[in-house]
This record gives sequence, C-alpha cells and structure tokens, in this order.
Amino acid sequence: MVGPRHQRLLVAQDRLATVARPVTPQRLTAFVSLAAGSALIGALAAQSPSPAGRQVLPAAGEGPVRVIAQGGDALKYWPFWRGPSMQGLVEGKGYPSTWSESEHVIWRVEVPGRGHSSPIVWADRIFLTTAATDGSSRSVLCFRRSDGRLLWERAVPEAPAEKLYPKNSYASSSPTTDGRLVYAFFGSAGVVAVDFNGRIAWHAAFGPVSLYHGPGGSPVLYKDRLILYQEQRLMDRTATAGPGFMVALDSKTGRELWRQTRTPQPGWGTPLPITAGDHDEIIVSSSRRIEGVDPATGTVLWYSTGNTFEVIPMPVAGHGLVYCSSGRAGPTFAVRPGGSGDVTASHLAWSTPKGSSFVPSPLLLGDYLYTVNDMVSVATCHHAKTGELVGQLRLGEAKREGFSASPVAVDGRIYFTNDDGETFVLNPAPDFRLLHVNRIGEQTLASPALVDGRWYIRTAGHLIAIGKSEP
Repeated sequence: MVGPRHQRLLVAQDRLATVARPVTPQRLTAFVSLAAGSALIGALAAQSPSPAGRQVLPAAGEGPVRVIAQGGDALKYWPFWRGPSMQGLVEGKGYPSTWSESEHVIWRVEVPGRGHSSPIVWADRIFLTTAATDGSSRSVLCFRRSDGRLLWERAVPEAPAEKLYPKNSYASSSPTTDGRLVYAFFGSAGVVAVDFNGRIAWHAAFGPVSLYHGPGGSPVLYKDRLILYQEQRLMDRTATAGPGFMVALDSKTGRELWRQTRTPQPGWGTPLPITAGDHDEIIVSSSRRIEGVDPATGTVLWYSTGNTFEVIPMPVAGHGLVYCSSGRAGPTFAVRPGGSGDVTASHLAWSTPKGSSFVPSPLLLGDYLYTVNDMVSVATCHHAKTGELVGQLRLGEAKREGFSASPVAVDGRIYFTNDDGETFVLNPAPDFRLLHVNRIGEQTLASPALVDGRWYIRTAGHLIAIGKSEP
C-alpha cells in the first residue's frame, strides 16, 4: 500500500518545488548565479520575451531534432545502456510491472567481481563489464540470455588503478554493441572491442585517467565510429592533470579518426548523437555548458551555458530541443541545437532554478520530461515544450545520492529505481502519480535492459531476469 510519504507533493507546500523559469530579464540574476555565466546578463537582457513569458527562439536554418539511433536488428534488442531509442523508451508490451525477490524472477545468477555498468543485449547474449575491487583486473562478461549461464569472461589489458569515489567502480562505464563487436571503455585501460566469442578485435589506449572519483562515462556508436569523451581534473587544483579529450575511433579497427583536447574539468557523461535540421551533431553535456560537436571532425559548432559543476546525466532530445540535467540538483534546462559559437542568448528555451538529477539521466515521454532529484529522492515532471511544472512525487526515503539508475518507460508506465533496489512505478502525466513499489532486495546502481517481455537487472552481486514467461 502506498503510504502518505509517497503521495503527490503539493507544490505550494513543498520547499523542494522546482518551478521552470523562462529566460527573461527579471530572472537573470537567479539564473546566472546558477549557470555561472556572468557574460549572459547583457546578452539576455536585450531579448524580449514572448507574451507567454518564454524566450522566442529563431527558426532560420533549424529543423526537426531527433536522436540518431542504430537501425536494423538493433531495434529488436538493447544495444546501448539506454536501449535502442538511446533515451530509455521501450516498445512492446508484456513486461511485468510488479516483481519482488521471488515474484516473476525467471533466473538469477551471480556476477563475478564488482561493477556498476548496465547490461546490454543482442540476440541470446547479455554483456556486462566487471573488475576486481582493487582495479587489478577488468573484464567483459557474456551471459546466455535464455538461462543466465556465464559463457565467457575476457580480461582486458592491465592498467594502473585510478583513485575512486567509494560509490564508483572500475567497471562503471557501460558497453555498447553493433551486433558484430562489443565496445567497452575502462578508463586508464582504454577501449576494447571484443567479438561475440570473446576474442579481442582491437584495443585503444589513451593513457592514465586523472579524474577525481575515477572514470564513468560510456561510449556511443555513430555510423562507422565509436565516440566518447573523458574529462580530467584532480581534486587538488594545484596538482597537474593531463587535458581531457573527446575521441572518435573507427569501429572496425580502433584507428583514431579525430581527437579534441578539452579544458580540465570534472564530468562523467555520455555523448548523444542527434540530427538537427540538415546536419548531425554530437551533444556533450558537461561542466558549465552543453556543446554541439561535428561528428566528422570533432570541432565544437556551438555551446550554451546552463550546466553547473560535475555533470553526469546523458541528455535527451525531442520537440526541437535538447534537454539537460545539470548535476548536483542544479537546473534542468532545454536548448535548441544548432547555430555557431555561444548561443545561450538565442537558443536557451527554458530553465529551472534547481532540483535536477545529479546521476540519473532524464526521460522524455511524449510532451513531458521526467527527472529525479537523487539528493532528496523527489521525481519531477515538467511540460517539455514550456518547462511548466506539472508535479512532484516523493520516491521513498529522502537520501543523498540515493538514485543512480536512469528511468525507463514501457507500456504506459515510468520506472525509477533507487540504489536500494526499490523500483517506483509511476503513472505518466497528466495523471502523474505513484502506483506501487517493487523491491528486489539488493543494491542496484545499473540501469535495466528490456527485451522480449523481460527485464534484465544488474544488482551489486547478481544478474536477474524478470518476466512473465519464456521469451
């Protein structure tokens, strides 16, 4: 039974309410202090808001915005940690909406080592990464989807262990696959491409990762290339750290196609490939700003301020906009991609003052955007086009850094899973409310994979298949 603490939060009575604020001169002082963009004041003050109070965005040279996902057989499986849609959206029906430690559990197998990477699925194979707790070894794992049997484990070339935040692991970056090779990033150990029989096809090393808390971002496939970025920044700002980088590798050979050097800053994000009108872009959401990068050359095409510090969530896209969660309960904001140079004044559509996700990525479902403030365990729903606040829900006990997994939507329901293995099942807007809570009984930091009516959930020690029947 849903208790009072899980009921809908009344905005007028909740100090955590995050009302979306249009970018108007009257909002400049509060917004700029959050976005750390003092150069914004003069530029935005010159803009005239529309009658509805929102920034009027230029239409010249712009067109539909869509995520560039893999096609073909990839649409049948879960080739990326946020699924074939790359946004946590699941097609199909027949997925159970309730489960427990025993209910609807088809199989449960142990996962060796320690890791927080999310499972990916292709045909009858499930791939994960894992590592020794001290980082002395790191591996790619392959399980058989039908029964959970571990088929093989492939160790990757060794590298010095990075210094980790206690919540992090040496296998937190999630792999991806094109059905031919599995690509996995292991920080200082570099990227490996492994075939479905466990043989290493190629390995690309980038040198030591010097980022406090350790590595965590995941690679993404775009056409013939694998793209990732690794920020570099030490906690001691007087210490020397190598520059961060963004790199594109030939997916067949591992050959470096281009490299972008990045200013030292913290960040653990995953790039998002999109089509913006007549061209493609790779969206990078990291500390202090969001960037549109040319996937052919690595050149930064445009950027917008709005992010805060230590950004982890992967953006989502739709309605002509890219939506970002800016880290440590900072702003959630929407930007129209395209343009050249600093487009903050012309392309920032709306922004909230606070309450966004620190670790989990947002979910865009229809006309609504969903986030969870993992610092206080509050889910928020905004109207995606305007930023208008629709509602908020308390999800269990308020905990600092209580959520890591990103939400998914399937069969008319939204699922948020916290680190304690509690999955909160929500009815989407406009009737935004909590339906029930599933408890799997184990720590869960990875995002789930969903294929053929089954959930595949990685916990701290197991890989679990949940479903109503055999696929």
